Amino acid sequence: MKKILSIDGGGIRGIIPAQLLKWLEDILQRKLKSRGLPYDHARIVDYFDFVAGTSTGGILSCIYMCPQSSGSSVSRYSAEQAVNFYIEFGRTVFDKKDIQRIPILRDFWDEIYTHRKFEHLLDKFFQDIRLSELLRPCLITSYDVENRAAFFFTQHDAVQNDNYDFYVKDICRATSAAPTYFEAAQIPNLKKSKFTLIDGGVFANDPTLCAYSEVRGSKDSPKAESMYVLSLGTGTTKTPYRYKDVKDYGKLKWIRPIIDILMSSSSETTKYHMNRIFSSENCADNYVRIEPQSLGLANPEMDDASKENIEYLVRIGDDTARKNIQLLEKIADKLIDEKLKDPDPIVFEKL
Repeated sequence: MKKILSIDGGGIRGIIPAQLLKWLEDILQRKLKSRGLPYDHARIVDYFDFVAGTSTGGILSCIYMCPQSSGSSVSRYSAEQAVNFYIEFGRTVFDKKDIQRIPILRDFWDEIYTHRKFEHLLDKFFQDIRLSELLRPCLITSYDVENRAAFFFTQHDAVQNDNYDFYVKDICRATSAAPTYFEAAQIPNLKKSKFTLIDGGVFANDPTLCAYSEVRGSKDSPKAESMYVLSLGTGTTKTPYRYKDVKDYGKLKWIRPIIDILMSSSSETTKYHMNRIFSSENCADNYVRIEPQSLGLANPEMDDASKENIEYLVRIGDDTARKNIQLLEKIADKLIDEKLKDPDPIVFEKL
């Protein structure tokens, strides 16, 4: 059974899946302890064979897979530390004092936030860890605007070839370079070739289908019945765009709505196809999608990192976990049982 973890994009709303995974890690440790198994240092990444992430989900994925040091097989960060990172991330990167230019012009002539604090925080957190050193095969999405192509950072390819290897801090910068929020990222691979990349959410805000395809195309070529997928959303509140308003939108007014529609619709499409794939092979329970049904009082804007909104998002993560506690318990049992059957992570080889 190939176990896949996939995490959506969503800016500061990444706190929600981060909080869910904190709950799951706590449950895993509790269940391991009750079975008389080592539990103190059990980490989320220990129980998945493949990890996928877009934007904020890409950053979280890299946190869970980050080794303690070069060559280590132990995860550096706990799920709780991932939540703490996101709180620091939000307060540092989405600092309203750093909004560029005067408000009336900023959305039209420049990105909203400077990338310098963002890059400093990523450098502090990941240092010089390389993609090839991450603890699991993975897929992190981005989009190459110069070559007009989807771009996937894949650890299993990086292990084989330096042309596919990058510093993790640069990957995080690229996957989360959301148009209008941050300037595009221009990053080098280890061979010093440069790529101009933006947020992978423009085509795969939910990267689960990309992960399924990547694992399906591996040497073992597992079908859906041999996969177990946990997909985590960041929640959204769909803003309706009324005909009376949009009929008169020009190029500038359509920028933000188009980005919002692209990201939410790609997630909906992925969920639809994943359900169809797993249902058609009579293994619907092997695909688990968890996302909050409502953001309640939280602001859905992905850059609202106010103290109040962060508290709301943490609370939504907790509430979503409580509503799905039986499911999380079931997931933990499944992950442990499969780990005991095959304690070694998959050796990922493409066809």
